[in-house]
Amino acid sequence: MASVLIIDDNETMREAMAISVARMGHRVVAAASGAEGLAAAERGRFDFVVTDLKMDGVDGIEVVRRLRAADPQAVILVVTAFGTVETAVEAMKEGAFDFIQKPFPPEVLRAKVEKGLEVAASRREVQRLRELSRSLAEDATPRFDLDSMVGVSRAMQQIAAAVRKVAGTDTTVLVQGESGTGKELIARALHDLSPRREGPFVAVNCAALAEGLLESELFGHEKGAFTGAIRRKLGRFELADGGTLFLDEIGEIGPALQTRLLRVLQEREIQRVGGDETIRVDVRVISATNRDLAALVREGRFREDLFYRLHIVPISLPPLRERREDIGPLAEHFVRKHAPRINRAVRGVSEEARAALERYAWPGNVRELENAIEQALVFCEAEEIGLADLPPQITERRARPTLDLPTGDLSLTEILEDLERQLIARAYEKAAGVKTETARLLGIKTSALYYKLEKYGFIQKGEGGR
Repeated sequence: MASVLIIDDNETMREAMAISVARMGHRVVAAASGAEGLAAAERGRFDFVVTDLKMDGVDGIEVVRRLRAADPQAVILVVTAFGTVETAVEAMKEGAFDFIQKPFPPEVLRAKVEKGLEVAASRREVQRLRELSRSLAEDATPRFDLDSMVGVSRAMQQIAAAVRKVAGTDTTVLVQGESGTGKELIARALHDLSPRREGPFVAVNCAALAEGLLESELFGHEKGAFTGAIRRKLGRFELADGGTLFLDEIGEIGPALQTRLLRVLQEREIQRVGGDETIRVDVRVISATNRDLAALVREGRFREDLFYRLHIVPISLPPLRERREDIGPLAEHFVRKHAPRINRAVRGVSEEARAALERYAWPGNVRELENAIEQALVFCEAEEIGLADLPPQITERRARPTLDLPTGDLSLTEILEDLERQLIARAYEKAAGVKTETARLLGIKTSALYYKLEKYGFIQKGEGGR
């Protein structure tokens, strides 16, 4: 139920409009003059305002001007008599959303009110996102400071330098890395360091929704576009206008949506689902994936032209196991971050616990490390996190894998190749033939795995698959 203010000094017209809007199920407040209407607006918030233009004292133009000055998001419909359309146009220049000309049947008024309430809801959502973005920007120093986030390794320092350099542009960025490596944090840092920092940062997980729902989520829909579309909904592209849109897990979108997304990136225009209106959008797109998009292109599962549109500036985040010098500083960072909330007595991580953290493989990357530190803080009873406080999978010493040494008079190169083949065979079997998982287990890129699988005869040359 919305709240509607109706202002008209003609009692018959005022009551007729009030009854018509009330029958829509909305709360209605009726005011007999411009001054009375402005006073009502000062006392309470209204989702929609209907005001007559020609009134004694404070007229409709002045009502629009003062309501919009008090609330730039106010949605106002002006009512004009025959022959005063020019005045209605003047009211719209002052910020009125639309006008309606007397005489009009009740259904026309109700249609205008319904459309106006949709506009009001959209403006409120945009305002909410902008306020959220501003609050994040104010809190950005502790949360998105690159110096504390990326660690001390050379690889991450190079990434930090790249982020600072590209942040000031509107270039499309593709952030690549395994799950848990911090792809969204990089996207937020790109936004916070950009000229768009005062605009909204809108994130969408493309893997979380079915393609039909994702299309509506990205581009919005019109009322009646499909079953359940009871009102117009703005998509994330519209909500991110003037800011940044982060498309996480971009590799999961299907072919039809890839085509629509390519057009948006090329034309900077969208159409809502079920609509024919073309809407210009000013959005910087940052995408992320934990998949090998180049391999998906080769397999025909991702559009090559879209790949190059997204891949203008690639930023690849290495897994935590490849930058072990960052594990200790990150652990200390997470202690400082979470100890005030979980266990204020803890000041750091013991050398023994730190060594165990640095030995562990971290399949869940930075996200898993943060979760481990939070868990350790719960159980720690000293000033430093000890070995006994860490999750068991980190502290247990795993037996080294045994390999069969080949027999015969072989060179070192032939022995190493045979051992590599055994390792790949065991990882391939453990991953049930899923190549991306096999590559993860071995700690190599998927493209390198394909070469080795072909080399040792596990797959035929040019064979695709997961």
